[in-house]
Amino acid sequence: MLIERRARAQERRVVPETIARFIRDSAPLVPLSLKTFVTLPHTFEPTATPQVLRQYEKEPDWRYAGLANRYPRFSTDREIADKNNLEWVTPGHPLFEALRRHAWARCQDALAIGACYYSLETENPFRVDFYRARVVDGLGHVVHERLFAVQIDSEGQARSSTPTILGNLQPAESGQAPPQLAGAPEMTGWLQESALLPFLEEVREERTAEIERIAAHVEMSLTELLAKEDDLIGRLSEQVDRGIEGAAGNLRQAEDRHSHVLQRREDRRRELERQRSLTLQSVERITSIVVLPHPERNQPGVANLRPDPETEAVAMHVVIDHERQKGRHVEDVHELNLGYDITSLDTQSGELRLIEIKGIGEHTGTVCLTPNEKRVAEDRSDCYWLYVVTHCKTDSPVLCEPILNPARMPWHTVRKVDHFFLTLSDISRASTSLEPNRETPS
Repeated sequence: MLIERRARAQERRVVPETIARFIRDSAPLVPLSLKTFVTLPHTFEPTATPQVLRQYEKEPDWRYAGLANRYPRFSTDREIADKNNLEWVTPGHPLFEALRRHAWARCQDALAIGACYYSLETENPFRVDFYRARVVDGLGHVVHERLFAVQIDSEGQARSSTPTILGNLQPAESGQAPPQLAGAPEMTGWLQESALLPFLEEVREERTAEIERIAAHVEMSLTELLAKEDDLIGRLSEQVDRGIEGAAGNLRQAEDRHSHVLQRREDRRRELERQRSLTLQSVERITSIVVLPHPERNQPGVANLRPDPETEAVAMHVVIDHERQKGRHVEDVHELNLGYDITSLDTQSGELRLIEIKGIGEHTGTVCLTPNEKRVAEDRSDCYWLYVVTHCKTDSPVLCEPILNPARMPWHTVRKVDHFFLTLSDISRASTSLEPNRETPS
């Protein structure tokens, strides 16, 4: 169980490249100049902190340290920061949080308008509404905050999506009239029942377990202090009865301490009870987008980049069966648009694989990565794997040698749809010149 929890934490961690990309993209909005270093990835040396960022540290909900006038060289990678004695900038660091708030403030007008995108993978238009929700305890503290995406199809049916869906979309041509579903009503009932209430229950379960641990410690420690004071009060009462000098004063002090600890225990009990009480607050729609089928999705050179559901289903079955035969715990997450299709966990060693699965109908062909998949492959090079299955339209599909860190491969870019592809010949040639993989399929 401990190994599984560590693996899940590794799967969800915010990687240095993601943080570095955000800082690079948001710094010009301030403006903040950043010097980069070829030999130190994810590392920057900034100019003086812009005055415009100072306004955010004065906001009532600012819970971080004050901003420095100028930050030294810093890295978003903790290992690099520790090794080179650099500042480590990550979520929770004042500079990162100020940049995040400034980017949020600057994009409000654009978010209010919404946007229209093209997708290579859809045949019908759909809308995605993005919401932010917070869980707040009885003390008014934000316990957890999460972004939700609700996808609504042309039939008015809703399903859960993920914010990462934006990574695979291309901006549509300006001036194009949006479809009718752009004005369809929000699916607030579905959102409440299918997303927000499960979110609240998930946080409540975690919070309850945390409060129970704290409450047990509080009861044990403060009750022990009360027992010691009770014992001391008993001894001092005997000394008072015997007329020992100074005993009466010591007894009053002991009784005061006992009263103080007793009140402290009651205050902590009430505080913990209020921390246990959770409610959903600040549920708001941030923006909406409309997604249209890409106008060139059937054109030569593009059509072969579109996924074939039947081929992909066969490939998924082959890979999942292979991983389970290896004794690994497999979870299918392909519908969540995380940038990979399954997670595979070795419960003995704790090794976690984020696996992207590609199927080819015959003995040869191409495999394609979406922008989101390519981005995650680059970010998670330590545990991102590409599994390719050929002959998926025959009775004997074949799993090729799994590839660790496929981002290192010589991908070809298709600019007009912003996708990346490799032929099997590319994979074969690159595999002979790059570092060996750690596994050959059985």
